Amino acid sequence: MQIKSGQLDATLHKGLAPVYFISGDEPLQLGEAADAVRAAARNAGYTAREILSADSAGFTWHQLSVSADSLSIFADKKVIDLRLSGGTVGADGAKALVQYCGRLPDDTLLLVTAGKLGKDALKARWLNALDQYGVIMQVWPLEGQDLMRWLQQRMQQRGLDADRDGLSLLVARVEGNLLAAAQEIEKLYVLYGSGHLSGQQIADVVADSSRYDVFALIDSVLSAKANRIFKILAGLKAEGVAAPIVLWALTREARVLVKLKQALASGQSRELAFKNNQIWDKRKQIIGDALNRLSNNELNHILVLGAKADRQIKGQQPGQAWETMLAVCLVFASMPAFSGVKL
Repeated sequence: MQIKSGQLDATLHKGLAPVYFISGDEPLQLGEAADAVRAAARNAGYTAREILSADSAGFTWHQLSVSADSLSIFADKKVIDLRLSGGTVGADGAKALVQYCGRLPDDTLLLVTAGKLGKDALKARWLNALDQYGVIMQVWPLEGQDLMRWLQQRMQQRGLDADRDGLSLLVARVEGNLLAAAQEIEKLYVLYGSGHLSGQQIADVVADSSRYDVFALIDSVLSAKANRIFKILAGLKAEGVAAPIVLWALTREARVLVKLKQALASGQSRELAFKNNQIWDKRKQIIGDALNRLSNNELNHILVLGAKADRQIKGQQPGQAWETMLAVCLVFASMPAFSGVKL
């Protein structure tokens, strides 16, 4: 059974499944979801726990079957806590998990925590086996209104509340980093106690802990959100993200838009053009808006600037590649007049 993160508590209250598989690349949500399963198991009498780490030296998947077959001396019920750093299990892992589900041990709960699943894993036999006999939950980074609701709920747990401006400021400073968000809320509680927080109190205390990736940058340039473009690009540079990765993401998106425009110009329907270029439902709106806004000349200018940034990265042309990439972003956002602004 597949559930959303907000459904976990209700699912646990209905009774424990023999298997839980929790995956994602948001550490705080992943850890807290696993903690909730462990707590429910303890309350149900699963007092023993055995931790297996697939990344530890000497680990073999045979250890899973050995653990499943062994009985605890001190307790009748136990949790096998299997930890994977990535979202794949390999051939041996797939076989071991399918076999485990084929003969579920009595009085044993298997909790598997893993990184973000790849597309291939979603159709894998081992994941289908876990789905058939247990609970699967994927956690996703929160943004926008989802992040704001999460922050409100987290603050309420500490007896805190803030007006919309204060929450918006908190969102801006911790976006993409829930662990930092939780820590900042604890800091606010320690300093001010429970009660209402003003925007100034939040501004005085909360550090700018937002963490972005190149995909957040792409969404910002396609949406023409200038303030986010400056902030995200500066953040990527400060975090030491390799310039070629950022440039690759920007030029790849420009080439996709060029292909889409060519397909539409040839008489192809937008729906078919999107399908042929693997533009899925979630991104159709943002891609469509960029298509409507950007001209062929602007897209060509982006590619020319991209080539310039590439030469600068390789030391074949003077100038700063990050400044050229900022110009690329601003042309993307239909703001070429600001392309001389520096990070």
